[in-house]
Amino acid sequence: MPRDDQPDFFTDANSPQASVAAPAGEGVRGTQPLAARMRPRTLAEIAGQEHLTKPDGLLARLISSNRFGSLVFYGPPGCGKTSFAEVIARVTGSRFMRVNAVMSNVGELREILGAARRRPSEPTLLFIDELHRFNKSQQDLLLPDVEEGHIRLIGATTHNPGFYVNPPLLSRSHLFRLEPLAPAAVASVLARALADAERGLGASGCTAEEAVMLDLAGLCEGDMRRALNALEVIVAGLPPGATITTAELELFARERRIRYDADEDEHYDTISAFIKSCRGSDPDAALYWLVKMLAGGEDPRFIARRLVILASEDVGLADALALPLAVAAHHACEFVGLPEAEYALAHATLHIACAPKSNSVTLGLAAAKHALNSQPVQSVPMPMRDKGGKANKLLGHGKGYLNAHDYPENIAPQSALEKSLTLFTPKTAGIEAKLAERLARWREMRARALKS
Repeated sequence: MPRDDQPDFFTDANSPQASVAAPAGEGVRGTQPLAARMRPRTLAEIAGQEHLTKPDGLLARLISSNRFGSLVFYGPPGCGKTSFAEVIARVTGSRFMRVNAVMSNVGELREILGAARRRPSEPTLLFIDELHRFNKSQQDLLLPDVEEGHIRLIGATTHNPGFYVNPPLLSRSHLFRLEPLAPAAVASVLARALADAERGLGASGCTAEEAVMLDLAGLCEGDMRRALNALEVIVAGLPPGATITTAELELFARERRIRYDADEDEHYDTISAFIKSCRGSDPDAALYWLVKMLAGGEDPRFIARRLVILASEDVGLADALALPLAVAAHHACEFVGLPEAEYALAHATLHIACAPKSNSVTLGLAAAKHALNSQPVQSVPMPMRDKGGKANKLLGHGKGYLNAHDYPENIAPQSALEKSLTLFTPKTAGIEAKLAERLARWREMRARALKS
């Protein structure tokens, strides 16, 4: 139940008890961090997500009509997922229940769902923060009440819902993706918080130039909560009426941490960008994503393994040095270790990004697999079989074999397949261009020899 010092509509984030959602900033302001006090109260106050907040957009129409089912908000930390949930609860006058999937359990869920069934006249909006932390059984527990309309679920997750939210639950929800906030959007909220005497830091009298707010916003990588909390810490360390300068940002900048979740979305997205940068011959982008992964704590051996794959998959015979160089970089990670192994990884990355590209190895391998799976498996021709051992000789293995060294350019008038196939077609990039000419000549020589 609400405490004596709270209005009846305040919701305790750690309690399954709740009523109509609290307006942002109301409650025990003295103990709330700035990010909580400055939380948006209307859809128009949500910054940087204009693709969702525009009046004629789908989400705005769903909220204004109050005719929506379950919603899932997907995006990085501090981009506004919780703010959307609280605004929706306020606008629709819903009974707002909030749980955190890390701290919640099945017993608490059953209590909340049971209470919602007993109060059908009061629409219950259940907000589950970090929905991806719920296991399959916990998510399945929500399904009957979602389908019956006893609750309207709003889930917030920083992880790809396609991987972490059960398909039945996801299929019953509207999915909205939130983007990292642009520095300008974050800076505008920081300036408003600095001037707001009611909910923000206006009582401190501190000021800051727009450029300083933009710098602070840039350091926070689109995370509004992090930016507001950083501003609060900076102001707390200054005398009243002081001006915030770049000098006050230096400590925060030195302690900056790159947002990079190993084995999660950021891991897969960043390595994807790294691979595509190398494949697309963009050494600047490739170096940037390499350094981001290393700064985020990525295993250097994982990066080296991807370089080994890239060397064959995307460079191939156009630059035959790429593969041994990538293997050497992998060996350096084991032999030297970080931080010095960064040089070897950067060396291999730049070589592969700047190398001529050919996927003829990839295409040739795929063609060979297709031929093997789609056609009858060919037997090894008798001349090509192993003739070792008396039994093999009696069976005629190896009989009629023509040694390639006995013929011009090592091209014998003999095929190593029962039925000839063309699986490998070199391209014209790098040294593969000369290989293409050579192979075309050899194929012509062999065809003439076989005819004669």
